[in-house]
Amino acid sequence: MSARDASKTVNLALQGGGSHGAFTWGVLDRLLDDERLSFEGICATSAGAVNAAVMAHGMTTGGRAGAKDALATFWRRVSDAAAFSPLQQTPFSRMMRSDLWFDMMTRLLSPYQFNPLNYNPLRQVLERSVDFERLRRESVIKLFLCATNVRTGKVRIFENGELSASAVLASSCLPFLFQAIEIDGEAYWDGGYMGNPAIFPLIYSCASTDVIVVHINPIVRNEIPRTASDILNRLNEISFNSSLMREMRAIAFVNKLVGKGTVRGDEMKSVLVHAIEAEAFMQTLDVESKLNVSWDFLTALRDKGRACAGEWLAANFDDLGVRSTIDVQGKYL
Repeated sequence: MSARDASKTVNLALQGGGSHGAFTWGVLDRLLDDERLSFEGICATSAGAVNAAVMAHGMTTGGRAGAKDALATFWRRVSDAAAFSPLQQTPFSRMMRSDLWFDMMTRLLSPYQFNPLNYNPLRQVLERSVDFERLRRESVIKLFLCATNVRTGKVRIFENGELSASAVLASSCLPFLFQAIEIDGEAYWDGGYMGNPAIFPLIYSCASTDVIVVHINPIVRNEIPRTASDILNRLNEISFNSSLMREMRAIAFVNKLVGKGTVRGDEMKSVLVHAIEAEAFMQTLDVESKLNVSWDFLTALRDKGRACAGEWLAANFDDLGVRSTIDVQGKYL
C-alpha cells in the first residue's frame, strides 16, 4: 500500500464563529468523503461544538453518509428556524441598519431583561438533530466541547458521557444575547473566551498526534478597523484567538524539546499541527454576517469550506503522521 493510499487517523479542532461555522460544515463534508481518513477526537467550541456534536451523531448512527446527511439537515433546520427568529435580519431591517440598533440594545439591556424567557431556537434544532442519549452511550468519536465557567473563569470541557443539548448551548452561549447556561449548579458562557478551541484534551486523551485546526476567525487583518462595529469585531477575533495561540506556543516549545532530545518522547509527545482555513475570504465578511443564516449564505460558506479542504487534502495528505504542515512558530508566535 502506498503512502497516498494508507489510512490516516486525525483529530479535529473546530473554532466557533456564529453562522461562519457553515464553512466548517463544508470542511467536514469534504473530509468525510475521503475514506483514507478516520477521526479519533474532536475538540470544539461554539459553532464548532455544534458541528462536532452533529457529525458525531451522524457517524454513530449512520457512518460517513450519516454524518454528511446529519450536518446538511442540521444547517437546513437552522436556516428555516431563523426565518421566525428576531435575530435574523430581513431586507428591510438591513436597509434600516437595525444591526446598529440591536448592538445598542444589547449594551443597555442584558438578555435577562430583553429575553426573560431565555428563548433560544438552537435548542429545539439541536434536540431534533442529535440523539444525545445515544451519543453519551456509544459515540464513535471522542468529543471535547469547550465552555467558560462564569464564576471561575476557567475552561470547562464536556466529554462524551456529559453530552447534552445544554452542554452544546453552554459552549455557544454569547453573554450579550443569551442567559448563561446552568449545568449542575454552574453557569457557563461561550467557550471561545477560554479555548477556541482547546487543544490539550486531544493531546492528553487521544493516541493520534495529528491535529487539524479548522480556522474561521482571522488571525491577521491588514486593515486597521475604524468603525465601532469593526473595532468590536476585531477585539472579539483577538480575544477568541488568544487562547489557541497560547496553546500553540506551548506545543511549539514541547515539540522543540522532544526534537532536541531534551525530554523523551514517552514523557511528552510531539504534536503535528495542520490548518484548514480561508483567511483572505473570512477577512471580507463583516461582523453582522455571523448572524446571517440565509440558506444562500450558508451554502456559499459550505462550498468554500469544501473547496479549501479539498485543496488541503491534495497538498498535505501524505504529510499526516509525518510532519506539521504549517509553521507553528511563524503562524502563532
